[in-house]
Amino acid sequence: MTVRVGIVGGGFVAGFHLRALEAVRGVEVAGLFSRTAPTRLAENVRAMNLGAGVIYETVRDLAANVDVVALFAPNFTRIPVMEELARAVADGAQIRALVCEKPLARNLAESRRLLAMAEQMGVVTAYFENQIHLPTLQAARAQLGAVAERMGPLVLARAAEEHSGPHNSWFWDPVQQGGGVLSDMGCHSIAVGWHLLTPAGKKNDFLRPVRVQCEVALLKWGQLQWRQTLADRFGVDYAKTPAEDFATGTITFHDPEKDSYSLAQFTVSWMYDKQGLRLLIDGLGPGYAVEVNTLRSPLEIFIGGEAAAEVADAELALEKSTASQGLLAIHPNEPDLYGYVEEWQDLLRALDSGRSPLLDWSYGLEIVRLTMAAYLAAEEGRVVDLTDPGTLDRLESYIPLIQQGRGKETLQMSIS
Repeated sequence: MTVRVGIVGGGFVAGFHLRALEAVRGVEVAGLFSRTAPTRLAENVRAMNLGAGVIYETVRDLAANVDVVALFAPNFTRIPVMEELARAVADGAQIRALVCEKPLARNLAESRRLLAMAEQMGVVTAYFENQIHLPTLQAARAQLGAVAERMGPLVLARAAEEHSGPHNSWFWDPVQQGGGVLSDMGCHSIAVGWHLLTPAGKKNDFLRPVRVQCEVALLKWGQLQWRQTLADRFGVDYAKTPAEDFATGTITFHDPEKDSYSLAQFTVSWMYDKQGLRLLIDGLGPGYAVEVNTLRSPLEIFIGGEAAAEVADAELALEKSTASQGLLAIHPNEPDLYGYVEEWQDLLRALDSGRSPLLDWSYGLEIVRLTMAAYLAAEEGRVVDLTDPGTLDRLESYIPLIQQGRGKETLQMSIS
């Protein structure tokens, strides 16, 4: 039976998911809703033969005509959208599942509110963290399964995501988005490190995070030239309400069965001015290692200066591409490369079998907790102890200064 999907949101990530759904069977994009009419998205739905792509005027109207609702709208809209969905279900809408693109929310209080509403609605939840579904990562784990069983699991994981900056203005606004690059992309790298270190066959939360260290900084986008670029392009003033464009840190995990420890290092930035988006993931174990670098492509092309004017769209080659000439890395199927196709297939398998998806909103909440712990560690310049009950209680209501629009009080800033 075809699953009818309704998409809330009409921006970049919604369009990227359409590209992924072209490779997924048994799905129809039946409805769309966005704060501004998603006319172009609807046209793409029909051009891709993904469904009718009906534009609804309210979230409640959308919910009454679909089986799955995917929340791809900005972070600051999540609570009001969920409140409308809850009212729709109370009025009889038969929603089977809710999808939420990372991060689940801007902080733990919002995360708990979302989770509570979903539980009251009695629906399946899927937390879309595409990088855990990377085919390369899953193939590596499968290939190394026997090795890890004999030699021991990975003891160090390092995950980095970097590009030159987001597409839309709300990403750059620390209040609307929830912070800077740590909130936007740190959730990816934190999740990947945790997943990579987790022994095969164990639950996602088998390894327990016990300590978090982090440093954040504003290195590129605080400089006058680049501040002006943000102001002109997005209407954001980083001289007044800055957010971090770089973050790095480590999380220590405890294995409760072996009473051993492992480390996950994360690094994220909005200042990677090379070919485009780069995911760099590696893991080190006793006598073995794994590495993923998404900028290594089997296809490269060279475009000279005179020919560059004929390039229609550099991002057709690579997400967040910064160049349309020179030696370019080309990825013909980015939605599959980055795990978007597999996360949809995982959801459909879960609905068909009656099991939970690989990642649910409870897992998403734990990633938000670790992100908040990273902000707290950077804000106070100390190691955050996640075994301390007082710290855990504080994180429940903690709002980072950067998220409050007070980044100047805490950020290391390169201002000129």
